[in-house]
Amino acid sequence: MAKQRASIFDAGEQLDVSPFAPRAQPDASAPPPEQVKAVSQTANFRSREPSPPKTETKLKRPPRLHRTGRNVQFNVKAKQETVDAIYAITEAHPGWVLGYTLERAVEALQRELKEQP
Repeated sequence: MAKQRASIFDAGEQLDVSPFAPRAQPDASAPPPEQVKAVSQTANFRSREPSPPKTETKLKRPPRLHRTGRNVQFNVKAKQETVDAIYAITEAHPGWVLGYTLERAVEALQRELKEQP
């Protein structure tokens, strides 16, 4: 007869976990860690250890941290060319931030629309 798994819903029966104790001594017949690592590398096993961060990783643009009093976020879907143009205008003027560039663009558009008949 096959063994049945213990049910997590059987509250009255205590599960015996005494065979699952930590080992007192390491296994003497186990190979050394260096040998295991060498075998796994030759067999192309992937390590579960995190890889070191890539030093060549560059951000597309440097982070912009400015305190300007602008506290409302405005997300828009735009063409890449438009976004690049806004960043280029901002970067061409030292001291400008994206919010200021947007304000100037809105003011220019409002002036242009007033001039139209």
